[in-house]
Amino acid sequence: MNRKAIIFGIKTYKLTNREKFFLKKTKPWGIILFSRNVKNLIQLKKLTDEIRFTLKDDLYPILIDQEGGKVSRLNKIIDLSAFSQEYFSDLFNRNKKLFFIYYKIYIDTVSSILTESGININTVPVLDVKRIKSHKIIGSRSFSNNPTKVSSLGNYCINFYHKNKIATVVKHIPGHGLSKHDTHHKKSVIKKNKRYLQKVDFLPFKNCKTFFAMTAHLIFEKFDTINTVTHSKLLINEVIRKFINFKGILISDDISMKSLEYKLEENATRALQAGCNIVLHCNGNISEMLRLSKVIPRIDKFTKKKTSQFYKFLM
Repeated sequence: MNRKAIIFGIKTYKLTNREKFFLKKTKPWGIILFSRNVKNLIQLKKLTDEIRFTLKDDLYPILIDQEGGKVSRLNKIIDLSAFSQEYFSDLFNRNKKLFFIYYKIYIDTVSSILTESGININTVPVLDVKRIKSHKIIGSRSFSNNPTKVSSLGNYCINFYHKNKIATVVKHIPGHGLSKHDTHHKKSVIKKNKRYLQKVDFLPFKNCKTFFAMTAHLIFEKFDTINTVTHSKLLINEVIRKFINFKGILISDDISMKSLEYKLEENATRALQAGCNIVLHCNGNISEMLRLSKVIPRIDKFTKKKTSQFYKFLM
């Protein structure tokens, strides 16, 4: 499996000739789609077919960021903006029986659209434990301020998607709930002690049976005073791999985000050197993609093995 250790976004509703040439030559591990790539179900299926034809792979990884609520990329097909993780958490509190019925219907509906349109990975669930002072970038995207509840509802989410042959990407490992800043725009430092973090923020991610996880671009200063999680060997090895016991493919959050302080290429190489298996670049800027393609290596043996396991799951 001769793939580059990166996931790229694309610009619009179909591949340009330049994008086709680039994808054939570069062979990124996967492609991620956003609202800018979705017009309707027929168009979306044509796009994913085009991507797979270009890469010569019927099971090629195509991701979407379809959380529900304010992060709903499928709204031009079906409006899911009312169905945030907070919505389902509130329903769980009121009526557990209805929760299981409605949540399964919701995930079955999303899964059906994803399957019909050729998407096989959804970047859910958000396992961040929200706080009163959490930045609004998390807000209703979180299930709860209770880590045990976040863990339980997150596992229901993963299991429902997996039954529909849609893989999941838990985020933002090892926990984004304490951030007071939007890391798309600004660096955020978490000062809580290790014991507290292990009991609260890290807990929902422990032993999750998910193929993929996405890193938080946060500095946890009691572990690493300099590096964000994405660039920290210590946090990836000691927290994500050992304490949380995550055994799947670790994907960086978008390396274009301002919380990462280096140039684009260095953000990417530092993430891989720290222990991320794949880096994520979302904006579809072909000039940036060309620059990155020159520094990103092919996937390693671990990632090949885990990708093969993901392909078997899809069959």
